Amino acid sequence: MKNKKNHFLSFVLTSLGCIILALLACSLAFKVSLSAPDSQKDAKIVRVEIPSGSSASKIAEILAQNGLIRSDRAFYLAARFPFLSFRKSAPSLQAGFYSLSSAMDSLQIMGILESGEQDIVKVSVPEGLTISKVGAILEKNEICSAEDFVAACYNPLLLEKYSIPSHSFEGFLFPDTYFFSPEMGAEKALFVMVDAFFEKISVIPYFAGKKTESFYDDLILASIVEREYRSADEAPLIASVFKNRIKSGTGLYSCATIEYIITEIQGKPHPDVITYDDLKIDSPYNTYRWAALPPTPISNPGLVALKAVANTPETEYFYFTLTDAQAGKHTFSKSFNAHVKAGTKFKTKR
Repeated sequence: MKNKKNHFLSFVLTSLGCIILALLACSLAFKVSLSAPDSQKDAKIVRVEIPSGSSASKIAEILAQNGLIRSDRAFYLAARFPFLSFRKSAPSLQAGFYSLSSAMDSLQIMGILESGEQDIVKVSVPEGLTISKVGAILEKNEICSAEDFVAACYNPLLLEKYSIPSHSFEGFLFPDTYFFSPEMGAEKALFVMVDAFFEKISVIPYFAGKKTESFYDDLILASIVEREYRSADEAPLIASVFKNRIKSGTGLYSCATIEYIITEIQGKPHPDVITYDDLKIDSPYNTYRWAALPPTPISNPGLVALKAVANTPETEYFYFTLTDAQAGKHTFSKSFNAHVKAGTKFKTKR
């Protein structure tokens, strides 16, 4: 009887030992499966997108395909059954764009996806750029292709959504510093910039509450002022010169419009100088030939130019010429003779 008890006890202990060893082996294998695929020395940084609504198994599949985890099954089990990785609760994995290292283990990656700390790209869009130049910046920063962005800016359905009275969003892309998600796409980037435009002008009393078509001419003028001023305090005076010319039926005579024709319409490099032949170009954007505003904005103006047009002082100036290139200062004149003298004096000083 005693031998039978000893034999049974030995069997139980042996079985228990085997179970413990098996559990330890499984635990070790599971831990290895959750370990980083690469060492710090061999690590690679991979940018991945976790689509909205992705399940834990789908996320595991995406990570495995990009070489960021050893086992999609182990990652899924760790996310689905948190006790396996000594977590109190299952992680809530957030959609978005992430830059992840193959030297991270699965639990580290899980923590980043749970935090929602997405890969964000800081993009600065200066004042006075055109649609094509904004698109080039977005492409350089891998937000979207320049071609897709330009196409979105000329999309009739998107223009209708914002009640834009034109064939493009030229003028409505607010220049600012943005924090975009990589590869977020052309339309989403466009919406962010256009929404920023309408938000910014809503705090300028002149524009607040107005429908787009009612201030479109002001936007066109602001786009020209943006390309002409160098010192912010002179922007309102430059706006006054152009408004005086419009009232008198005189041409705006803006070199910025000629540059727009050459670079954006003709697709040529930016000219070093504007020639007399350039001033003869047959185009509705040529303000040396037509005494009117061009059909659309020639750039995307910032707040300085927009406020200059919204709050233009009344002056008798009809001309301005650059007389201090270093400081970006102009001399403003009421008559053509005074304008010529100011220019002659500047050339003599140089």
